Amino acid sequence: QVQLVESGGGLVQSGGSLRLSCAASGNIFGIGRWGWYRQAPGNSREMVATITNGDSTNYADSVKGRFTISRDNAKNTVSLQMNSLKPEDTAVYYCMAHIMIRSTMALQDYWGQGTQVTVSS
Repeated sequence: QVQLVESGGGLVQSGGSLRLSCAASGNIFGIGRWGWYRQAPGNSREMVATITNGDSTNYADSVKGRFTISRDNAKNTVSLQMNSLKPEDTAVYYCMAHIMIRSTMALQDYWGQGTQVTVSS
């Protein structure tokens, strides 16, 4: 059993900052790629940022230069620092982790429950 729990969402004014965090717990042998995704009302879920276990990062063009993804392998956590937020960043943000389960050595993607980020103009 693996669980991902997100925190840090909320309401912020345009130009402000928020930091999202996600912690994985359970029967974990290791975590490969982490990712943050978001889904705004009426839109499909889109990738925001990903980070590999070698710390290689990838960002959506819309957030480059404003968002930073980082990971702490010792704590099985990932964070997303969001600066210069815009109203169009408003969405539910989900973390994703590609996890190897300790008991089976099976690889599987797990998702958090989502956290709301609202940016007012």
